[in-house]
Amino acid sequence: MSSAGLYVCFGLLSMSSAYENIALNKSSYQQYPYPEIPALPSFLTEAHNAVDGLKSNLSVFGGQCAQSGNNQQNATWWVNLTSVLSIHHITIYYRTENRQWGPTNGYTGRFLGFSLYISNSTNKSDGVVCFKDISYTESTIPAVFNTTCPVHGQYVIYFNERSQGVTYPDDYSTYAFNELCELEVFGCPIPGYYGITCSIPCPDPNCRYCHIETGACQGCKPGTRGHRCEIDCVNSCNNTCKGCNTVNGVCDTGCYPGWKGKYCHEECDKTYGPGCTETCGHCFDSKPCHHINGSCVNGCASGFLGDACMKACDNAYGLGCREPCGNCLDSKPCDHTNGSCLNGCAAGFKGDTCKEVCDSGYYGMKCLQECSSFCKLSKSCHHVSGHCKDGCKNGWQGMDCLEVESEKQSFYGVLGVLCGSLLLNGIFIAYIIILRKSRNRRSKQHHTNTKTLNTIAVEHDKNVPNVNDGYQELGEIGKNDTTYDVLQ
Repeated sequence: MSSAGLYVCFGLLSMSSAYENIALNKSSYQQYPYPEIPALPSFLTEAHNAVDGLKSNLSVFGGQCAQSGNNQQNATWWVNLTSVLSIHHITIYYRTENRQWGPTNGYTGRFLGFSLYISNSTNKSDGVVCFKDISYTESTIPAVFNTTCPVHGQYVIYFNERSQGVTYPDDYSTYAFNELCELEVFGCPIPGYYGITCSIPCPDPNCRYCHIETGACQGCKPGTRGHRCEIDCVNSCNNTCKGCNTVNGVCDTGCYPGWKGKYCHEECDKTYGPGCTETCGHCFDSKPCHHINGSCVNGCASGFLGDACMKACDNAYGLGCREPCGNCLDSKPCDHTNGSCLNGCAAGFKGDTCKEVCDSGYYGMKCLQECSSFCKLSKSCHHVSGHCKDGCKNGWQGMDCLEVESEKQSFYGVLGVLCGSLLLNGIFIAYIIILRKSRNRRSKQHHTNTKTLNTIAVEHDKNVPNVNDGYQELGEIGKNDTTYDVLQ
């Protein structure tokens, strides 16, 4: 390494060791949090990871990096220093996935084109540009980036964009990301001092902010004005006011985020941010959120997560989203606050959260189906499928013990055929008997009818004259009649 390179490295090391990291563990925010998935819980990607002081593992799975969501046109991340402080320089450790940095890394293109802003509000337009990348390539951008930025401000804002209709260099990624494993802001923790140890008071007693290296006044204390802050004001504007009327003190240009009222002396109530227009999230015990950045100081209510507690649990519920959902029907997510399965339980489970298995002896949907009585241990079956856990009683087989064993099945089959044959024979014999009885009845009836007809004929014969007798009578008449002669 050249002597110049050693000097630069030594210089940065000296500055880092002298100035304090005033962003460490301060409240932070990212515009598009990475959506939680089972393989990547939200705590691995949340905004606070970029100011937790940890930078030994530059992989997203190490839990030390902030990671924004995919497929976004812009990415914004900021840290709130809690008050307007004097800044000297900023250091960024970008995500490398612990692989060699450069064109083949896969993440260098996402870092290209970023900007750093210093502002007294969360709106970057209210501040000044500290750095804007217009020349780096995948081969030249460093994984650990440093820039000197001797200004005053409360918010340090990281911003990147990939706007539609804009042509970017070939090295640039398609979408914008903030993948910050650590963002360090070095400066003085107390306003009114300067120097490498932040121990020298600003030369002008009424100077509120002075240049961190030279001590030149960059802003007067409330109630004073002038080049050296030597002119007293009768009244001073509230320091929560962006600028007040010099006659009546009314904040004509508005309030800083988190404040409201004519004089910007009232904190936002259950709201936060610029103009108190942002609604607080779901803070623990319904506590109000921080009036400036919306963070929930005491954590989130059951079923929510994130710095502002606005994101509902995904396939989990309860405080910190630590409780996994139960066995909901069709694998639907449960209620993120209490874990109840809105569409009911999957087969084999019961209860509001569907984490209880069916009672012994029951299985299936809503635990309404009874186990087979032929299970070896009476009605002891699997709560989902109904299969007998310990096998079947003698003579039965199958997963649910409803099939007759093979040997028994053969015996019962023969027995069934025999019983069937006997039944058919019995029906046939009964039919023959009924048929014969029917014929006997008809024969007897015929005999009776014949006898009756004979009796009627005899009686008829008695009443009809004999034909021969008639002819004899006619003969006797003829003998005494002349006609008889003619007929002869």
